[in-house]
Amino acid sequence: MSASVRIIASPQSWIDSMAVDQLRQTAALEGIDAVVGLPDLHAGRGIAVGAAFWSRDRVFPHLVGSDIGCGMALWQTDAPLRKFRLDAAERKLHGLDESWDGDCAGALAESGLPPSLLPEALGTIGGGNHFAELLRVEQMLDAERLAASGLDSGHVLLMVHSGSRGLGQAILDQHLASGVGRSLLAKTPDFTAYLQAHDQAMRWAVLNREVIAARFLERLDMAGARLLDICHNSVTPHQYGWLHRKGAAPADKGLIVVPGSRGDLSYVVRPRRERAGEALHSLAHGAGRKWSRSEARDKLARRYRVADLERTALGSRVICEDRALIYEEAPPAYKDIHRVIRDLEEAGLIDAVATLRPLLTYKVRRA
Repeated sequence: MSASVRIIASPQSWIDSMAVDQLRQTAALEGIDAVVGLPDLHAGRGIAVGAAFWSRDRVFPHLVGSDIGCGMALWQTDAPLRKFRLDAAERKLHGLDESWDGDCAGALAESGLPPSLLPEALGTIGGGNHFAELLRVEQMLDAERLAASGLDSGHVLLMVHSGSRGLGQAILDQHLASGVGRSLLAKTPDFTAYLQAHDQAMRWAVLNREVIAARFLERLDMAGARLLDICHNSVTPHQYGWLHRKGAAPADKGLIVVPGSRGDLSYVVRPRRERAGEALHSLAHGAGRKWSRSEARDKLARRYRVADLERTALGSRVICEDRALIYEEAPPAYKDIHRVIRDLEEAGLIDAVATLRPLLTYKVRRA
């Protein structure tokens, strides 16, 4: 018998039927007990993204995926908005795609990780939908809670979206090659080994976002304090079972940031507890894709030049010197973030605290 499937989205939201089919296929797996799709739900490579899955007694590595620990972190910088100059910031952001020249072994050891654990990738953003972004507070929707969070509307913010780079992929590949099957029964040796590797990748991803932020802040002559770091690809103990999140933010870790596309606002939201269980204590992690990468390239290359996509309707800039990627990640390829947030509000899952306006988004810059 298939597990229950709940999709949290209003009739006004567009939900890809392929993503719904993927949810149902996952719900039919032996050992899956509950499935939730969130408003940013979209089809992935066999697994729906923007979803949470709960099992009483099993872990499913393929549901976590290859980018274990991927998440969003937000820093408050000491740079006053009134002194921030976009041209100057853009000129300074070079050489950030190469390996970090800092003390990788020391940073890894300080985080309780082996010094040899993928040091060459530490501090790098990676491809796909990953980015680092400078922002400002656009609107304070809950000034008291915003102030308590440490967010200062008069200063520049830095958001970093990245994960465990090749480490998560290696862990998934090792599991798939082991021949033990899709799921791992709790308390077995394979289960324990996977969780140990998973937890290392989680710590690596948090450290990676920290080093990325440090590199950007140094280039921009800024200092900063991390306000939050929220992972959206993981498996964690939950209510005597195991909760898998694939592109889903936790609703039990305090404030979270939910980014829009590169040409739209992002939101800082406060999770609500009253109905959190209905969504497996999970929330949307972003706007969610509307088009696949190939669709985005095909549709947008005919309508826009690369130069058009380096500027947004909000007046922000995008640094992305990969022609295919700038089309794949263009704002029209994503859903409406405001609709996603309204769906979460109407479901009683969040209260919006603030909106953030992008100033400059960095994805990749050629040497």
